[in-house]
Amino acid sequence: MQLLRAIGFFRGNILILSATIGAGIFVSPKGVLKYSSLNVAVSLSIWAACAVLTLISALSHAELGTTFPISGAQYYFLKRSLGASVAFLNLWIKLFTHPLRLATESLLLSTYTIQPFYAGCPAPELPKRCLALAVLWSLGLLNARGVQTVAWLQTVSTLAKMTVLCFICLTGIVLLGMGEKENMARFENALDAELPDISQIAEAFLQGLFAYSGTSILNSMAGEIKNPGKNIPKSLMTGIPMVAVVYLLANVSYLAVLTPKEIVSADAVALTWTDKIMPSMQWAISFGISTSVFSSTCCTVLSASRMIYTASQEGQLPLIFSMLNSHSCPTMAVTQIIILTSIVIITSDLINLIRYSGLALWFLRGLHMIGLLKLRYQEPNLPRPYKVPLPFIFGSIAISLFLILTPLIKTPKMEHVYGLIFIISGLLCYWIQVHLNQHSVYFVKVTCYLQLLFNVSPPEDHISTEKRDLKEIFL
Repeated sequence: MQLLRAIGFFRGNILILSATIGAGIFVSPKGVLKYSSLNVAVSLSIWAACAVLTLISALSHAELGTTFPISGAQYYFLKRSLGASVAFLNLWIKLFTHPLRLATESLLLSTYTIQPFYAGCPAPELPKRCLALAVLWSLGLLNARGVQTVAWLQTVSTLAKMTVLCFICLTGIVLLGMGEKENMARFENALDAELPDISQIAEAFLQGLFAYSGTSILNSMAGEIKNPGKNIPKSLMTGIPMVAVVYLLANVSYLAVLTPKEIVSADAVALTWTDKIMPSMQWAISFGISTSVFSSTCCTVLSASRMIYTASQEGQLPLIFSMLNSHSCPTMAVTQIIILTSIVIITSDLINLIRYSGLALWFLRGLHMIGLLKLRYQEPNLPRPYKVPLPFIFGSIAISLFLILTPLIKTPKMEHVYGLIFIISGLLCYWIQVHLNQHSVYFVKVTCYLQLLFNVSPPEDHISTEKRDLKEIFL
């Protein structure tokens, strides 16, 4: 039993659209405008720049997935290029950032689902959190059915989300085409607003780039993609520009109907937009947006579980996390990420969740690019089906340094110290993990009990190791 290569070029594009177009376009407009000092021109420029930066970064990272076409390719690559300690640090950070992203998406989904029941006032927190937990565990059960079931769902849900976003975009274009003063006002006076400082621009970029953070899913699932050397870069070069056009038009449409202050104060921007131009469509828009966020959240669960699966295969997490069920899904890895996210859902400040996960994400992307340069130097003859130009690699490193260092230098906060302590604690946990004997008889017994309870078995390349451990137990 092993992971199946069931994703081709078409489904690769569907996965990019599903993973990327989700919570971001319905949350990030608020954050980007807030940190752009409500400057419309700066806000739209940041959205366009985010698209370019994302494409550069994604194409740079595509070399990882094509050179090492296994699921969780980023983790395996870091272990090979920068060593086991850095790979564990990547695992340590993502064990927290993936739940942060999932919590953001789950809370947003519950907000858009419940809000129509509370017209004219914000929905209570308790029902939103309870629904977010119910959705999260439903996604866990769905992912346990295997990648083919998830891919089928993504195809259907992507059509639904694109329908909603096309409606929002086209409505904005029509309103601007009519030339009414109320709709044109925000754009006519766009250059008169206050300009943000450099630290605010960095924060605005973090908010905008969050909306593009799903583009790494193909690298996370490289072991399940047909002909990854061709399909990963091709899917990125077609999928990301489509996402960028939709995002820009959606933001223009929001600004054609709502003022920047209304966008910043809205908990559900798209519903506030709908309530202003067509209140009778609020239920339909709410359903379409919920479907969009649901599919994006499903992709995040899929990506996160593959990272845990690979770390388990490499011996940095218990063996049980790399075992597969009858649908070739690492069920225990999915369960682990769902449990961690359930804990995070008690936090409901979406903008802070985006900022924390964004800083960690770009720290790891910088590490990936440093590792890529090192591997280019150490192993120049390593087969590389796709080789990214060096300016893209240095550009990705520069982006990471700007986004990480600018807030630290310009507006240092106590939370940055907490982040540094968190990273150092990851290195401490690695030291403990190295010195603990995970393969004790007691630990293997626990693994066997869990294996029977969840009806899972190791992949084919780990079966011989598992048999040897079982033999040691019974002898």
